[in-house]
Amino acid sequence: MTGHTVYLYVLDTMADWEPGLAIAELNSGRYFKHRGSALTVKTVALNRDPVTSMGGVRILPDATLDEIHADETALLILPGADTWHEERHAPVPALVEALLAVGVPVAAICGATVALAQAGTLNRRRHTSNDLTYLKQICPGYTGEDLYQHELAVTDADLITASGIAPLDFAYQIINRLDLFSQATLDAWYRLFSTHEPEYFFALMQSLSE
Repeated sequence: MTGHTVYLYVLDTMADWEPGLAIAELNSGRYFKHRGSALTVKTVALNRDPVTSMGGVRILPDATLDEIHADETALLILPGADTWHEERHAPVPALVEALLAVGVPVAAICGATVALAQAGTLNRRRHTSNDLTYLKQICPGYTGEDLYQHELAVTDADLITASGIAPLDFAYQIINRLDLFSQATLDAWYRLFSTHEPEYFFALMQSLSE
């Protein structure tokens, strides 16, 4: 990682639940293989005006896009929202390209993947989204069909993409890409949340002492 700050881009109507699992683990560091190395999660937006999530949560951004410095950034997360089509969010894909160019990971889910497809970011990288047909219909500049993966979440080098129905898989890919958990911890964590079986809670606790 190049930095210790995770930036969560916030915009009106953002889907609260999509980055939830990821940011909880990144900020708490409770299962990190290197204890005491939790990351700092900050919200970032176009400006410092409050935004309101899909769930009605009012968020006061910590920073603006021009305050993001690659050498301090561990990850940029882009959640889904019903407002990604608004022209004012056009600076985001440019920031994504700048971060990817210097090896800073970017994770996009649901509507954010559509914004990246529209900007051409997905034309050169393996990726997924909510639906390939939908991407082709609404993104005239999208030519990445051959790189589309029919998976819930995909990592290609520093770009992570996910379907809006897969916040758990999104979080898994993020944690795995940043190499934050031991493999045993990551496997038990994922199985606990995906199967809901208590045996994986005990496996998760055991993995922390190994």
